[in-house]
Amino acid sequence: MRRWVEGLEARHGLDMLTERSRRLVLASYVILLALLLWSGLAMQAGTHPLTPILIRTLPLILFLPSILGRRPRGHAWLAFVSLLYFVQGVMLATLPGQGLLGIGESLAALGLFTGSMFYARFRSRQLKAKRRD
Repeated sequence: MRRWVEGLEARHGLDMLTERSRRLVLASYVILLALLLWSGLAMQAGTHPLTPILIRTLPLILFLPSILGRRPRGHAWLAFVSLLYFVQGVMLATLPGQGLLGIGESLAALGLFTGSMFYARFRSRQLKAKRRD
């Protein structure tokens, strides 16, 4: 795996790989957030209608400063948190009537994990290369 990633870096360059992984992070983040908002709105019941939405989206919203600030360490932690959403999506996919939502959430979380992981690697290597120059 390491050789494969280093081969990608040699062929395409860190700048392009960093930008592509950032685009994947942003797209997956927005899609996952939209799916979570949609499912939270569908669950509204009781006296506190915002509670399901906040419980589902707050962990993602906490990473927004790291995403906007392009911090590699924040993206690495976001990769770990996205796995929780992947598990939630898989569990949702097994429920009757929730299959499409669960599959969509799982795919968005998987894209977020992959993009965050690669962005953390490529951006940190990019910053190290700039410090050396």
